Amino acid sequence: MKKILITGANGQLGYELQRSMPAYYECIAADRSILDITDAYVVKEFVAEQKPDVIINAAAYTAVDKAEEETELAIAINTFGAANLANVARANKCKLVQISTDFVFDGKACSPYPVDAKTDPDGYYGKTKRDGDNKVLDILGDEALIIRTSWLYSAHGNNFVKTMLRFMAEREELGIISDQIGTPTWANSLANAVWQAIELNITGVHHWSDAGVASWYDFAYAIMEEGVALGLLDKPITINAITTADYPTPASRPCYSVMDKTTTWKALNMQSEHWRVALRNMLIELKT
Repeated sequence: MKKILITGANGQLGYELQRSMPAYYECIAADRSILDITDAYVVKEFVAEQKPDVIINAAAYTAVDKAEEETELAIAINTFGAANLANVARANKCKLVQISTDFVFDGKACSPYPVDAKTDPDGYYGKTKRDGDNKVLDILGDEALIIRTSWLYSAHGNNFVKTMLRFMAEREELGIISDQIGTPTWANSLANAVWQAIELNITGVHHWSDAGVASWYDFAYAIMEEGVALGLLDKPITINAITTADYPTPASRPCYSVMDKTTTWKALNMQSEHWRVALRNMLIELKT
């Protein structure tokens, strides 16, 4: 029986990994209170004691705007935390699955980013994740596995879907950005892809999100339509398309961050569901 250490166990992906984990694995679920990945000594001692076969690094500093101010904390978690885990993975001869993000790209593309596209993030969140990925690659080389994802949501935790449902229940009208394009991803589908990657022992850099593309406006409109259809919302509201310039934030977001997943689909022998199907399934779960 393989022992799997999941960092960031209380997050969206950590939650989905635990509930979808194959029964023949043993789970070591560690949130920050159990394992602070920024402390190299603690990480070394914890891994030496637990002896996992695989470490899934689902821990991350994900507050995109706050990262512009709390830069040192973002670096500690996203960059040096990833390096600490890579070092113990190498020392203990276990596999590391590093979860990354579409924010490592500059957002200036007009077609999906392949896995070997240049990474050139704009904000500190993307920079700290990019630097963490590079440290993992430097330390583990060909044994590294990095999976980039985008626009993650789940029935667990705080995310865009649950925020939109709350706002739509409270308000008659919303303005949602329509000029940032990406792909929503149900954390459950990412978790299943991670388990498949572990089963097949794949390595390298891969992309995983649900299929299709959307703007935040499209995503919000779908949330409203599906929410009304499922009885999570009493009625539709007015949703206005606005631009990024209409809603300035401390950190810039990629205008286009759709990722090419074809090599990952081939490696895993599985394809993503369309994001709208995944959204509906998550909302059905949320209702029940």
